[in-house]
Amino acid sequence: MRVDPRVLPVASAKSWALRAAAGASLGDAAEGPLVELDIAYDGADVEHTAALLGIDADEFVRRHAAARWRVAFTGFAPGFGYLVSDDWPYDVPRRESPRTRVPAGSVGLAGRFSGAYPRDTPGGWQLIGTTRAPLFDADAASPALLTPGARVRFRPRTAGRIAPLPSPRSGDLADAGRSAPDRPVSARSGDFDESGAAQDDGREVDAATRPRTAALRILEPGLLATVQDLGRAGAASIGVAVSGALDRAALRTANRLLGNPEGAAAIEVTMGGLRAVADADLWFAVTGAWGPVRLDGRDVDPFEAHAWPAGAELHVDWFAHGARAYLAVRGGIDVPTALGSRATDLLAGLGPAALRTGDRVHVGTPASTPIPVAPPQSWGAPHDDELELDLAPGPRADWFASGTALYDAVWTVTGDADRVGVRLGGPELVRARTGELPSEGMVPGALQVPPSGRPTILLADGPVTGGYPVIAVVTDASLDLVAQARPGTRIRFRHA
Repeated sequence: MRVDPRVLPVASAKSWALRAAAGASLGDAAEGPLVELDIAYDGADVEHTAALLGIDADEFVRRHAAARWRVAFTGFAPGFGYLVSDDWPYDVPRRESPRTRVPAGSVGLAGRFSGAYPRDTPGGWQLIGTTRAPLFDADAASPALLTPGARVRFRPRTAGRIAPLPSPRSGDLADAGRSAPDRPVSARSGDFDESGAAQDDGREVDAATRPRTAALRILEPGLLATVQDLGRAGAASIGVAVSGALDRAALRTANRLLGNPEGAAAIEVTMGGLRAVADADLWFAVTGAWGPVRLDGRDVDPFEAHAWPAGAELHVDWFAHGARAYLAVRGGIDVPTALGSRATDLLAGLGPAALRTGDRVHVGTPASTPIPVAPPQSWGAPHDDELELDLAPGPRADWFASGTALYDAVWTVTGDADRVGVRLGGPELVRARTGELPSEGMVPGALQVPPSGRPTILLADGPVTGGYPVIAVVTDASLDLVAQARPGTRIRFRHA
C-alpha cells in the first residue's frame, strides 16, 4: 500500500492497515468470477516437478487440473496472478538457476503458487504447461484477465499431456441461470501482444487519430531514449509498476520552463548521444544530466527554453555528469496512452517502444499562454561522485545479522543499472534467517537483498512484487538522486 500524506496521514493509514490485518481471514474475501484457462501440460519441468513431489507425472497433472484455484494477488508482471488452492498441498522449490527467458503463456509453479506468464520475461518457476489465453491487454476495459479474488479452473486441451477433467463440484461451473459473478469469463485463444500498446511497423510514434501540429524525427537515439511522463499510479493491483521519469524533478523543471503541465511527456535520454531534427518550428528545454547541448552545431545552455527552427538538428551529446536528461518540447510529446500514461515501461512492455533511428515523434498542441520567464535560479551539474541517500526501515530488516552494516559501508553503483533497478557493489549483507520468502509487495526505492548479499535498489520500472527480503527503502525524496547515479558512483546510506 502506498500512502499520499497530503491526503491521508501516515499514522492513520498504519492504524487502519493493522486493524484490517488483525481482523482479516481467508474466508472474508468475496467469491470472484470464474475464469477457465485452457492448458496443455507440455512444460519442460513436468516430469522433474512430479519427481520432486514424489508422484508420477500423470497423477501430478491430474491433481493440478482438479484443484480449485483462486487469485491471491497480482504482481511480478502486468496480469501475472499468483494462484493458491486449498486442494494443492505441495510446496514446489524454485529453479536453482532462473531462466533468462520464459515464453509468454507459460504456466508454472513456485512455492504454494501457480501462475501464467503474460509476456516473455526471465523467471525461476517450474514450467508445467502453456496457455493461449490473452492474460493482459492494456487497451481493454479490464486489462488483466486474472484479478485478485477470481476463481481459476485449468481446462486441459488436446495439445500436450492430457488429464481428464474431474467431476465439477457444486458452484464450480456456471449455467445460464447463475448470477454474473458465477458466469465464467471467456479466455479466448490468441497471441498476447507483448507491447501492450498499438505500434505499427512504420515506427510512427503517434497518438492515433488526433491532428498533429508538429513532430520531430530521431536521427540517433543514443544509448537509450524513451518517452516518460510522471507515470501510471494506481495500477499495482493488476501488476503494473508506476514507471515514468526516474528524475521527476528534472522532468517537472523542463516542462515548467516551456509552460507545459508538469506531467507532460518528454524524452528521457540515458547517458546522452541523442540527435533529432524538427519538422516544424518548436521550443525545447533540456534538464537533468549535464553535457553539451548543440543546436545546428551551436552550443546552447541546458535549463533554458530555446527556439528549435524547422529543419534544425538538436544534439544532446554524451553526459559528463549524471545519467539521465529530459528533452521536453512545448506542447509535450504526444503518443498513445496505456492505462492513463504515456510512459514507456521497459520491464512490462507498456507504452511506446524505446526510440529508434528514423522514428517520428509527434508533439501536442502548445498552450496559448507565452513561454514563462525563467526563474532566477542557478542550475548546476548533478552530484554523481558520491551520494547520501535517506533510508526508511524495511519490512525484513530483522532478517539480517547486523543492523549497521548497510550504513557503515560505502557502496558502488555497478554496471547492472537500468530503469528496473540499480545493483550495488560492496560487502555482503549476511542473513540471520535463511529460507525462501513468499512473494510480497515492492515499491520504488526498495532495497532487495538477493542471495549474493549485495542489495539492489528497485526503480520505477521494477516489479510490484518480489521474493527477496527488503532490508530498507530509499525515501521518495532521495529517489531522484538515484536516477543520476552512474556506474562507479559511491553511495552512503543514512537513517531518514
